[in-house]
Amino acid sequence: MTSTTLSASPPLLPRPSIEPTQPPVSNDPPSFTPIHDASDINQIELLSVSWNQDYGCFAAGTSQDFRIYNCQPFKETFRRNLKTGGFKIVEMLFRCNILALVGGESNSHYPPNKVIIWDDHQSRCIGEFAFRSEVRAVKLRRDRIVVVLEHKIYVYGFMDLKLLHQIETLANPRGLCCLSHHSNTSVLACPGLYRGLIRVEHFGLNIMKLINAHDSHIACLTLTLDGLLLATASTKGTLIRIFNTMDGTRLQEVRRGVDRADIYSIALSPNFQWLAVSSDKGTVHIFHLRVRVFGGHSSSQPSSVQGPALLHQNSSTSLDALIPPSTGANPSSSLSFMRGVLPKYFSSEWSFARFHLPEDTQFIAAFGSQNTVVVVGMNG
Repeated sequence: MTSTTLSASPPLLPRPSIEPTQPPVSNDPPSFTPIHDASDINQIELLSVSWNQDYGCFAAGTSQDFRIYNCQPFKETFRRNLKTGGFKIVEMLFRCNILALVGGESNSHYPPNKVIIWDDHQSRCIGEFAFRSEVRAVKLRRDRIVVVLEHKIYVYGFMDLKLLHQIETLANPRGLCCLSHHSNTSVLACPGLYRGLIRVEHFGLNIMKLINAHDSHIACLTLTLDGLLLATASTKGTLIRIFNTMDGTRLQEVRRGVDRADIYSIALSPNFQWLAVSSDKGTVHIFHLRVRVFGGHSSSQPSSVQGPALLHQNSSTSLDALIPPSTGANPSSSLSFMRGVLPKYFSSEWSFARFHLPEDTQFIAAFGSQNTVVVVGMNG
């Protein structure tokens, strides 16, 4: 049985400033490492890349340090070498000074079973968690720290680091878990206890919903910022499904392809219009969402606690009325009108746009500003 302990390192200090608009510290602390020269780069291994919550930045963990990059304009914001080794997990909290770090196998001070809460303003660890098994993922929101192990998820309060929830999961070596980030919705989605099952926790409403998403094991999942929409893919990698997290209703299903694929990432655009999927086939597929969100909110206006109404259109006639002329609809087979008679494949929705990348590299995709797609590769 996995146990959780809070180490004897300094306790979390009075809550630091964590406004999402606050940029990371600009003046470099003593641990700052200058840009490496070309000879150093050949010796550095990239261990992980991850987006922040609004896709405006991404973090890279390497065998020697961690680095933060801004997307628009693209530039390295800073890097930190803690003199102890590399980091396999670097989790940002929007653009504030607080990060969660998990060391790589070679890290002499921060092993893979320990989570470090790092304050970059103070350039020091302000709290840590130690576990009996390897940490698979860490997720942050302003009031929660979520630590994912292979069979269990721990949810802690951000201010006092007290354990709030424990969730049992099926074997979860990928560390699958996602959070909402609006202040008035507190939603967590993770694998359930059975194959293809997803557990959704609405902590603020004390509601738990189980969604039978796929027949195969879950390979990837993501939530919208308000937590009301969930997109999932299985290890088969052919279909992506979108669900209403309040009642578990399946709202839409799109097809990436026919052959089995390993899904690397799923991204939902902040305006609820687009979905991007990257896989080991060396492609990023873009789909148009047929889900319309009512309630007067947008990505910059948090939705109400009750959640907006979600409309799912099945017929092509009603869909045409909803999609503006300037946007593309997902194509389907010319035989789709015979759905229910022909196999399901012939009624599938396909991506309306896609682009190709090297197949031998893992890429994660996200939506930037003005309907752009940003892709980061593990080849550096």
